[in-house]
Amino acid sequence: MFSKSCEYGIKAALYIASQSIEKRRVKIDDIVRNIDTPEAFTGKILGVLSKNKIVDSYTGPNGGFEIKQENLHLITIADIVKAIDGNSFFKGCVLGLSHCDENQPCPMHNTVTSIRNEMKEVLHSTTLFELATGIGKKDFMLMR
Repeated sequence: MFSKSCEYGIKAALYIASQSIEKRRVKIDDIVRNIDTPEAFTGKILGVLSKNKIVDSYTGPNGGFEIKQENLHLITIADIVKAIDGNSFFKGCVLGLSHCDENQPCPMHNTVTSIRNEMKEVLHSTTLFELATGIGKKDFMLMR
């Protein structure tokens, strides 16, 4: 459904959020170990998330990644998707055609419009806090 970069970005942000709730700053090796992703690729994704103000990055001996408590309730999964993949998930053609809209729809345009709208609503209304607190209460996992 999402690009591999986006999947890793969501998993990394959720792990960082779950640790930030516990007031813990995490280093990249902790992140990749807990979400089972390649370190170099994850580092690049974390750079994008940091640039887009989704995660905060700190250097030095006490460095690492965290998300400020007040932002956990504001950042949605849609924010992460947009930061990594842009708006293509929300507006792009499901078949990958260069042009597809209401006036010139692709063969699947009308079929997926309601599904896309529902998914857009879910991603825009689901916060990192909701998902991160759910990780601790249920048997959810962030690894494959």
